[in-house]
Amino acid sequence: MLKLEYDKKQIEDVVDRIVKKTMNMDLTWDWPCGVAYYGIGEAFEKTGRQEYLRLLKDRVDEMIELGLPTAWTVNACAMGHCLVTLYQATGEQKYYDIIMSKIEYLKKDALRFGDRVLQHTVSPNNDFPEQAWADTLFMAALFMLRVGVMNDDRELIEDALNQWQWHIRYLQNPSSGFYYHGYDNIAGDHMSGIYWGRANAWAAYTMSMVGGLLPQCYLYPAYIDVAGSLNEQLAALKTVQTENGLWRTVLDDEESYEEVSASAGIAVAMLERGNALHGKYINKAITGLLNNISEDGKVMNVSGGTAVMRDKEGYRGIPKAWIQGWGQGLALAFFSTLLVSDTIAKDGAM
Repeated sequence: MLKLEYDKKQIEDVVDRIVKKTMNMDLTWDWPCGVAYYGIGEAFEKTGRQEYLRLLKDRVDEMIELGLPTAWTVNACAMGHCLVTLYQATGEQKYYDIIMSKIEYLKKDALRFGDRVLQHTVSPNNDFPEQAWADTLFMAALFMLRVGVMNDDRELIEDALNQWQWHIRYLQNPSSGFYYHGYDNIAGDHMSGIYWGRANAWAAYTMSMVGGLLPQCYLYPAYIDVAGSLNEQLAALKTVQTENGLWRTVLDDEESYEEVSASAGIAVAMLERGNALHGKYINKAITGLLNNISEDGKVMNVSGGTAVMRDKEGYRGIPKAWIQGWGQGLALAFFSTLLVSDTIAKDGAM
């Protein structure tokens, strides 16, 4: 059992401050909003505070009334997460209809390559031909799994698990356990070959969620790959945690800055996995993350949107001065999960 050291009242206050700051952001219908509002949904579900649901519902209803995008992308499917939360909490059909329009896009229209692997897309264009990015695991695979479980749709569940299996093969280095940012199937390489911090967070956090979301996960052979990959990744990640309890924007580069969204995503993956040996690393992360939350709820030192850069210098140069939806959302996922960490069901010896 994890032995964690934190003040519940302090964490509840931090969650509340981050929620309020996030809802003051002028986020639009795309992935920064999707990750941020995923965090709001996590705060609602983990704390039970109806105020958070009301804030989320009022804002999403306003955005729906203003008009939805004319075309979906893999990144924009991240908004499906908050719609799942809203539909499950309210039962309102309008949320379900938008959810299923995103699922139809992912099934029929989203660009794929190889064995039905989703190509990462950020616009209606063919942005990155036959490229797999770790980001897709949060934006699409986790969303597909949530809807598949909700609808008892075995085909959709298998499709989601297939995304993890192939992203594991394409992106994880079996020698180091770390994940590369992206893979180019045409060139057959990892482009700059960088272990980007937030890519590792997308992979670790989403994989850590599969066992808890998927009933009888042990009956799916693909889940063995997910659990095995995560175990090796977390064992590697603990070795590059900094003295401040954080992880760097390039994991194995001491000249790279500590990056808070990656740190929150990796730390919450450790929470979800529930390995008692990780308790000391989570405790360090609690301190490190708390030190990066401003009084008004801004999650600080979060790197801006990041393409697969040419080299380490490219990653080191990404600004981290501004508030970002993904920083807010991943921090909320961590602190909200921390509040219920003693109730998380484990998947046994996997």
